[in-house]
Amino acid sequence: MRTPGLSALHRRCRDDERGATVIEFAVAAPILIALLLGIYDMGHWAYLTAVLRGAVNQAGRSDALETADTAKADAYVSSIIKGVAPGATVVSKRVSYYDFADIKRAEAWNDKNGNGICDNSEGYTDENKNGRWDADIGSSNNGGANDVVLYTVTVTYTPIFFNPFGGSKNAARTISASAVKKNQPYALQAKYGSEAGKCT
Repeated sequence: MRTPGLSALHRRCRDDERGATVIEFAVAAPILIALLLGIYDMGHWAYLTAVLRGAVNQAGRSDALETADTAKADAYVSSIIKGVAPGATVVSKRVSYYDFADIKRAEAWNDKNGNGICDNSEGYTDENKNGRWDADIGSSNNGGANDVVLYTVTVTYTPIFFNPFGGSKNAARTISASAVKKNQPYALQAKYGSEAGKCT
């Protein structure tokens, strides 16, 4: 048997909707915040990638001149990147080749055993003149006149939008961009070497 006072209290509590908005917000807020932080993070990543590609292309063009200053070009790329991703680590690498067809090509060798590696005293041609066989014929520099250069910049950065629900997505990330350019023909281009060697 219900008492009239208890029934009225029950009805009042059941029909009272004050505070419902707070509960709904408490349920929806974490999802909304995670979604917004994820969108901001993706936007920052996309912007940083675009800025990196633009800076690498600009530095690559300036490096194609006879008066190229690779240290200045690398500093330019680094300053642009650190303006968008403070504290980022920026690593630059240049590999020069005689022609576009040589990019990431191995030095010529007689692959007798067909394993794709110069070994077992197989003969090779020391095209880059460093005294050993190389799976990539390129030289780690900006090359000379008329050389083709593969310029790659790798950036490691920590996301600036920390997502409390992101877990490992908040860890450091790495992005890279490359540009291939041909140096201006300001002199005669050096030819590949032709000395023979034996692989060990």
